[in-house]
Amino acid sequence: MGLAHRLRPHPGPGDPRRLMVDIILTAIPFFIAFIVIEVVSLWFAPDDDEVGYEVRDTVTSLTMGLGSVGIGIFYKALQLLVYAALYAVTPLRLDTSLWWVWVVIFLAEDLAYYWYHRAHHEVRILWASHVVHHSSQRYNFSTALRQTWTPFGGIPFWAPLALLGVPVWAIFLQQSISLIYQFFLHTERVGKLWRPVEFVMNTPSHHRVHHGMNNAYLDRNYGGILIVWDRLFRSFEPEGDRVVYGLTKQLRTHNPLVVATHEYASIWADVRAASTWRARWGHVLRGPGWQPGT
Repeated sequence: MGLAHRLRPHPGPGDPRRLMVDIILTAIPFFIAFIVIEVVSLWFAPDDDEVGYEVRDTVTSLTMGLGSVGIGIFYKALQLLVYAALYAVTPLRLDTSLWWVWVVIFLAEDLAYYWYHRAHHEVRILWASHVVHHSSQRYNFSTALRQTWTPFGGIPFWAPLALLGVPVWAIFLQQSISLIYQFFLHTERVGKLWRPVEFVMNTPSHHRVHHGMNNAYLDRNYGGILIVWDRLFRSFEPEGDRVVYGLTKQLRTHNPLVVATHEYASIWADVRAASTWRARWGHVLRGPGWQPGT
């Protein structure tokens, strides 16, 4: 069997690869339904400590989400080609009919997400893509849909799964499960959960910290489904002081195009103003707050 044939996907009606698409399509109306439920709950049971919804902010988040879905189709196709090529050349194979294989896939994908997420906070050109998700000064289910229009940079983090023999459809499926789980983290309506759950799982409390621009909360709690990676790699911070959402330099626009590109414009301005190549590369590859001499 040639490489080209092995790279060509042939999902039939019962093929598990179709499940990934079905989950995403099925989830969309549920996302909208939970946004409505949250809005209604805030209307009938308001809480002064919660920032709630604002029409322009919500419209921007939904617009960013719709744009991300459309643009993501092309990036998903690139991911498919790369992962399928790696899966075709590796001698390893994980049998997805075995239950323990799914435990391995779950842990491997969640760890990959942790490092992907952390890198997108610590490398400025990657942050320029991810900053979109942090640009809202509100925190609700619609914020979860505020996603990037420049979804590059993820392939290297999940490529090892393909090399380990995880089928491409299984990688995509677990990614989808993780994203659906993370949608439900974006709410102020849920306080802290039972302590054993808070210790192991990523929760709304932990993820509120991640969206905070408070000094103590910056670059913390990168986990997807599990919070144990943050505890292991010392990036965990519990929720204490009231969270102030958004960026250290707040974005004062609801224009989706500006939201999607503003950090790239800032990088370009810094690169043009830099006097050395070291400084230019630093503005691209160092952390978002990096300046020459620091």
